[in-house]
Amino acid sequence: MQKIKKMFLFFILISFCKVSVFPQTDETYEKLGVFVDIMEIINANYVLGMKPKSLVVNAIKGMVGFLDPFSQYMEEKAYKQMQTETDGSYGGIGLRIMIKNANLTVVSPLPGTPAYRAGILPEDRIIKINGKSAVGMSTDKAVDIMRGKVGKKVKLTISRGRDTKEIDFELVREKIKIETVESTVLDGNVVYVRLIEFNSQSADDIQKVLLNCESQNMKALILDLRNNPGGLLESALKIISMFMSERKLVLTTKGAHQDTKKEYFSEGGGVFFDLPIVILVNKGSASASEIVSGAMQDFKRALIIGSSTFGKGSVQTVFPLSDGTALRLTIAKYYLPSGRPIDRSNEKEAKNGITPDINVDVTIEEEIKLYANADVLFKKDKSKKGLKDNNLEDKALNKALEIIRENRVMETIEASRVLSTLNKKK
Repeated sequence: MQKIKKMFLFFILISFCKVSVFPQTDETYEKLGVFVDIMEIINANYVLGMKPKSLVVNAIKGMVGFLDPFSQYMEEKAYKQMQTETDGSYGGIGLRIMIKNANLTVVSPLPGTPAYRAGILPEDRIIKINGKSAVGMSTDKAVDIMRGKVGKKVKLTISRGRDTKEIDFELVREKIKIETVESTVLDGNVVYVRLIEFNSQSADDIQKVLLNCESQNMKALILDLRNNPGGLLESALKIISMFMSERKLVLTTKGAHQDTKKEYFSEGGGVFFDLPIVILVNKGSASASEIVSGAMQDFKRALIIGSSTFGKGSVQTVFPLSDGTALRLTIAKYYLPSGRPIDRSNEKEAKNGITPDINVDVTIEEEIKLYANADVLFKKDKSKKGLKDNNLEDKALNKALEIIRENRVMETIEASRVLSTLNKKK
């Protein structure tokens, strides 16, 4: 172990000289010395034994995990998996997950997937995977277990809300191929578009839907971003541009260094610059969904209905490392046109993400039923009337339709902004 100690200290000293990672103070060197001492003690005395490499790897993971929920140290297998997932399909159950309050937490299930159909919800906590505890498990490890051969079963045990009762789900892996845009026409002239996630084709797909509906005297658009975990920033910018007549600042990123400050603008001359828009959001709406809904809210270009969004408004960059591993690191945060951040300031913050203009509360029981029945809207059978056939009310969607029928979209936007300004002054 003495040899390991010398090599480790030599590595630290070389790192300091090479990149000056830390201020070269006595306190820093002292703590690094304590770190190596602890490694020595564990190696010599720990009851189960532990390889020095495992200690270092887990120390790195602990250091990175301390920063925020989105920074991540990826071992070689996880990094290669991320690099090779370019065809948009894989064998899995359809969950987006993250670490939140030290728990494996669902960001959102992807519509049409096994997890979605089973009724797993945003912010469900994963307690066990295949009967083994998921406490302390990394997202890499969890994803590695949940993905695999199509047709094989995956058993999840989850905890929901404040309920301590555990709920078991037995899911069968499928090939997850995401169709990102689904659409239909409601009330004869209201275009309803559900966007599953933001990819390179999303903006073009939405534009095609709207162009095809122009001949039907299109009255308004309802853009459903509920349970949309995000995706490509470029896609979000293109979608915003579609509805803007002028070039405007949409988003600013700011980080620790000046070179992380960037400004992103919409393009001018959007084809649908005067189309009334209502955007539906909920706690499963994250990242690019929050950029679109937040920017359109700031521009008074869309009415936002639903519940507060997830609060994921940060920029991650992947830094490849010399041993085949990589570091995904948060380097900046997103700021909307008004200057407000999307990212939650801390996990206990009551208000995070985007606060809708009209809040629509949905119970967990209602949300489960909505999940199970949402696809009814897109069935080709014209005899289906949708959610009403199942004695189920989609409150947010119905509220949007009510306001559109009464031609009150712009009026409601103005009223909500006035109310918001008054509340801020109190």
